[in-house]
Amino acid sequence: MILHGDLPSKIPLFPLPGALLLPRARLPLQIFEPRYLAMLEEVLKTPDRLIGMIQPRPGPDGAPRLARIGCAGRVIAFSETDDGRYMITLAGISRFRLGREISGFAPYLSGEVSWDDFARDRGGAEADTGFDRTAFLKLLRRYFIAEQLSTDWESLKEAEDELLINSLAMLCPFEPEDKQALLEAPTLETRRETLVTLMEFALRGGGDEVLQ
Repeated sequence: MILHGDLPSKIPLFPLPGALLLPRARLPLQIFEPRYLAMLEEVLKTPDRLIGMIQPRPGPDGAPRLARIGCAGRVIAFSETDDGRYMITLAGISRFRLGREISGFAPYLSGEVSWDDFARDRGGAEADTGFDRTAFLKLLRRYFIAEQLSTDWESLKEAEDELLINSLAMLCPFEPEDKQALLEAPTLETRRETLVTLMEFALRGGGDEVLQ
């Protein structure tokens, strides 16, 4: 378990629409913008190697603003391509609440963050005691057919609850606002219920409505 005191109060931020990282999950990313290449270079010099993934969202005036809750990931693998891009993998450590945004001499944003509300993220895998896997996979199959998605169904049947639910939350092509709702779900059960709602909504034809 990662202790609260082991986490920094300031981390670099990577706003990326639709990208969702969850605790104990892994997210592959391709880094190519100069400002984020600079961010990665600095991150790799730190002992914790943390990057805060966070959703940009439109404010009341239409200007982009950052969501207040994101998830920090540790860089656990990286490689450089011939054309100067980096392929990295983040391991989800904990969600955070964003306080003050910091823009200084660095070309990328950082933020003062609080980890206080998310101690559970830094423990072991969660269980979902009310999970009806058979009904869930039946709905998932209908959703994948409708969205023309493919997967290894045998692996899904064998996956542990948290791995299954969180992987699908990260990979399914939901809107950024819906991804944020999945991130902010307080428990694995709530995230699964949100996931079911989103799939059922998509199967009914969707629309402009998003979860709040």
